[in-house]
Amino acid sequence: MPLTFAQADRLFRDNRINELSESPEGLRFLKLRSLSRREHLERLFDELRGQRPRVGARQLFEAAYDADITVEEAESVIRRVYGEERAMRLANETELLNQLYRVQEFNWGGLFQNNLEQTIVDNYVKQIKDYEALCRSIDNELLVSMRGYVICSWYNHWTSIIIEDIFKDHARVLPAVGLVKKIDFFVQDVPFDLKVTYLPEGFLADKRRADGLRPEATLLKAAARAHQIPINTDLPASAMLQDLWNKVVDHPTTECRQLISDLRAYRSGIVDGFATDPEELIRWLYENQGERRFDASNRLFLVLVDERNYFDSWKLKRAKPLMEARIHQHLDGYGAQPGRQIDFNWQGERYSTVSDVLVVRQTV
Repeated sequence: MPLTFAQADRLFRDNRINELSESPEGLRFLKLRSLSRREHLERLFDELRGQRPRVGARQLFEAAYDADITVEEAESVIRRVYGEERAMRLANETELLNQLYRVQEFNWGGLFQNNLEQTIVDNYVKQIKDYEALCRSIDNELLVSMRGYVICSWYNHWTSIIIEDIFKDHARVLPAVGLVKKIDFFVQDVPFDLKVTYLPEGFLADKRRADGLRPEATLLKAAARAHQIPINTDLPASAMLQDLWNKVVDHPTTECRQLISDLRAYRSGIVDGFATDPEELIRWLYENQGERRFDASNRLFLVLVDERNYFDSWKLKRAKPLMEARIHQHLDGYGAQPGRQIDFNWQGERYSTVSDVLVVRQTV
């Protein structure tokens, strides 16, 4: 029995994208959905049928599905739309990369997208009762934090577009051109949502615990106390780890150098492990999602690791030649079925997805 639009839409909303992509009609639904912005669907009908159905913007997607527009026809329009958009971005990409290299620090200033308003309300609106004190706090603290927040957001936005284009330019990849949630592109008909991340500190901590090793922060604090290195206890845990690491790295004693060498070797071994067999990391990444961001869609995790300085891994997002070589090598190496089937648990439910990990390392 043919898959109706309502059935396909329900599967999509229920995070059963992998199931959808396994049937011809489900795959056609997903590719049409990657054109689901109004202007793209109107173009689809204009170029393939010569006229548009007399329905509202929200009904155009369903009309396209019911019009029996083929996968090949949809792909032809997708590639034309992407080609035009890509040409515009490519014209400015060299200068954009040049500008991205001007960012020397990646510091959100304590403000994050999900709690920006709440942070301002909690720390300024509700805490300060004196008007002049409020103005001083805005000038001396909030504006500095906002500057860091905006720069980090700007950097993430444009580097994400550049990275996605590296994937989408590959011959085996079909782009999604409508900024569709859960799908950035298809690799040989397998839909993927691209997630760019770094060596997850939580995963690293779990691995050390499982191996009977003390946490990195505990070892660094012990070294700091033994060598009279100051510890900034007012810093958040992640910032304190980086601060201690940098101080111990710079200390000339044999004990400090050996500690850093041991920590580096362990981290490198962890990266070697999931670069070869990523299933454990993939499962950890799915099972440790925040509740508000939970999603079981097919994900391709691009893990950036700068082994010269792990805390500078964010800089690799603008290293286009390095990423382009590694990403294309990875895509070239895919067989008939990209990624791997992964089963994972989340809040008592069992999910199945197709996922993969691609590691970009800088070691020199």
